[in-house]
Amino acid sequence: MMAELMGFLLHKYRTKQPTSKEEMLNAVLRDDQDHFPVVLSQASECLQLVFGVDVKEVAPREHLYVLVPTLGLTYDGMQDDGQSMPNTGLLVILLGVIVLEGDFAPEEAVWRALSKMGLCAGREHFIYGEPRELITNVWVQEGYVEYRQVANSDPARYEFLWGPRAYTETSKLQVLEHFLRVNRKGPSSFPSLSEERVSDEEEGA
Repeated sequence: MMAELMGFLLHKYRTKQPTSKEEMLNAVLRDDQDHFPVVLSQASECLQLVFGVDVKEVAPREHLYVLVPTLGLTYDGMQDDGQSMPNTGLLVILLGVIVLEGDFAPEEAVWRALSKMGLCAGREHFIYGEPRELITNVWVQEGYVEYRQVANSDPARYEFLWGPRAYTETSKLQVLEHFLRVNRKGPSSFPSLSEERVSDEEEGA
């Protein structure tokens, strides 16, 4: 049920539509309405930690919800092709690694951290795409990170720093809290999250 609701909410996020408790019950939890609070909580946590999307109740009386990028960030990497997935969750992880490395994260430390999530340079990931292009090009152009050569390094070594847009939109404390929650949960906490499952649930939304 959690994966089904998560797919439904991702569809709503992609189409920039709000949703309601009634709509979620009718679409996903038709025969299990008593489980709605627990399932919504689990789906919301997974969306936040994996995709960087927050589910926010904006009208408690009407039980109306909107979906927005987490931690005040304004970028989600969504394309207009209707197929891409938000990658804000990975951006927050990268920003967290930079903070933990003392604000200057060696490139090798970044890839070591990302490899624990199954992300490798040059290998396409079903949620985030090709990570090297994303973190050294796209997010640099967007102003979230800086990617530069370490001074006087020979052979050349590179490091990541926070970019000006990251400082403007969020804080190190918020990022660290999110980062620690992800590490505490780990990928095994979401056994129903798979490429096929998420795609199937979105198509059925």
